[in-house]
Amino acid sequence: MGTAAWGTTAVVAEAPDTVRLERLTWTEIRDAVRAGKTTIIIPVGGTEQSGPYMAVGKHNVRVAALSERIARQLGDALVAPVIAYVPEGNTSPPTSHMRFPGTITIPRDVFERTIESAAESFRIHGFVNIVLLGDHGGYQDSLKAVSERLNRTWASSHSTPFARALYIPEYYRAVETTFVAELQARGFGADIGTHADLVDTSLMLAVDPSMVRLQELQAASKPGASVGVYGGDPRKASAVLGRLGVDAQVSAAVRAIRHATTKS
Repeated sequence: MGTAAWGTTAVVAEAPDTVRLERLTWTEIRDAVRAGKTTIIIPVGGTEQSGPYMAVGKHNVRVAALSERIARQLGDALVAPVIAYVPEGNTSPPTSHMRFPGTITIPRDVFERTIESAAESFRIHGFVNIVLLGDHGGYQDSLKAVSERLNRTWASSHSTPFARALYIPEYYRAVETTFVAELQARGFGADIGTHADLVDTSLMLAVDPSMVRLQELQAASKPGASVGVYGGDPRKASAVLGRLGVDAQVSAAVRAIRHATTKS
C-alpha cells in the first residue's frame, strides 16, 4: 500500500488583506501596530427602526463599510467591531424608536462607559489615535463628551503609551451639509426629511441595497410618521444619489482625521 502524504506540504500563512481588527489574529494586530498602524477607528452604529422598507441594522452596515474605506485611505488605521447597541429611547413606556419592534436601546451611561472601555483597551495595546466615528445623530454629544473625558484622564495620568481620543463630527455633518446641498442643487427640497427619508434611503442603497425593500417602497403610498418615516419622500431614493453622500462622508472624515493626527 502507498503511504499517505499527510502534512508534507508546508502552508505559509499570510495576514489577510483587511483593515478589520476582528479578522486579524492578536499577533497580526501586534505586528500591524509595530509597523505603524497606530490609528483605530471605533465605528458606532445603532439598531433602530427605519420605516417599513429599510432594515433595522442600517447604521451598523453603513458605518462598517465607510469606516473600512476611511481606514484604507488613511493607510495607518484599523477598524474595530461596530458598536451596535446605543441609546434609542426609553422602554417603560417605550419612547422614540423604541415604539417600533426591532429597535434596541441601552442607557446613555452604559453606552458611554462601553466606548470608554473600548478606547482604553486599544490604548494599552499601542494605538495612539482612537477615532470615535458615529453614524447616528442621537449620541453625537456622548461621543464628544467621552473623547474629552478620555483625553483629560490620559493627560493627567501621563499614560504610556501616549494616546488621544478623536471625536470626528465631520463624518456625520457631511450628510447634513454637503449631501443635503447636493440634493437641493438637483431639485430635491421637500423630499428631504429627517429619518428613513430620501437621504437615509439613498445612502443605504449606495452601501448595501439588500437592506432596502426598494420595489415595495416604490410601489407604496408616501410613508409617514405613523410607520417611522419622518418627513420627505424616500420613494425617490437611488444609489446614484447615495454615492454623493457616502463619498462626502468618507472625504470629510479622512480630512478631519489627518488634520487631527498631524496636530502637535
